[in-house]
Amino acid sequence: MFLLGNFFMALARITEMILTIYVWILIARALLSWVNPDPYNPIVRFLHQVTDPVMDRVRRLIPLQFGGIDFSPIIIILGIVFLQQMLVSSLYNMAKMMGG
Repeated sequence: MFLLGNFFMALARITEMILTIYVWILIARALLSWVNPDPYNPIVRFLHQVTDPVMDRVRRLIPLQFGGIDFSPIIIILGIVFLQQMLVSSLYNMAKMMGG
């Protein structure tokens, strides 16, 4: 049973890392929107490729733009914080219960 507990512990840590990295990518994308970056820069293109699918979906569901400010990154970050509190905490608790 401890093997399953270790699996859930590893899954919780990996999930937490991925969500944290994505928050930092969203923050970088939001900061880049304040300047006029080169659209052909590989870093800018990567940030757009990684964040556009999620941001476009949120913009379609909740059109939150006031005065030219896009609030979709904030909504996504709040969703990630919710996932970290619910999903990751639940995975850690399951791991502890199984002896991991």
